[in-house]
Amino acid sequence: MTEAADAQPPLADEPLSWPVVGSAYLHKDDWVVAFRSDTIHRPDHPEDTFRRLVVEDPGAVIVLALDEQDRVVVIHQYRHPVQMRLVELPAGKLDQVGEDPVVAAQRELREEVGLLAREWTHLMTTYASPGITAETHALYLARGLEDIERDFDPHHEEAEMAVSRVPLAELVEAVLDGRVADAPLATAVLAYEALRSRGRL
Repeated sequence: MTEAADAQPPLADEPLSWPVVGSAYLHKDDWVVAFRSDTIHRPDHPEDTFRRLVVEDPGAVIVLALDEQDRVVVIHQYRHPVQMRLVELPAGKLDQVGEDPVVAAQRELREEVGLLAREWTHLMTTYASPGITAETHALYLARGLEDIERDFDPHHEEAEMAVSRVPLAELVEAVLDGRVADAPLATAVLAYEALRSRGRL
């Protein structure tokens, strides 16, 4: 058998949609996030129906902003569901229909921490929690940082948000030690480290 015949396609997720026989909203208002119940069945097994709960979410952008001293811009923000003040990266919802994710990332960096970046690199896009939502996280590296005036009026939790810069090496250790546990931050930091070590950045 030839080497070409033995070759396997690259490992990849596979698009697939199982039949939906019923769907109803359990919660929906004027915010971008909604909650629905779907009744589905396995392909070719219409007798085997079951319910799955789905959170509708337009997705988010997350920005790993790295300055010339190899420090990462982080925010410290209270998150009520986990009742903790988490160390996070600047981020925000893709709540403007049709907006390019990198444009949304630029807006969030400006609004949350008052920065512009000259260089933008897409690190990866991941599914946040595919067992319950199709929400994606588009992760970007921002370099060439410049301070600007914030054009955003913070409220609620954001009114108590603090901003700091942390050495990248320290942040990596905090992630690996479990002291910093926000998933988008951990994913972005480790993705950056992996891509850089492979010469892909």
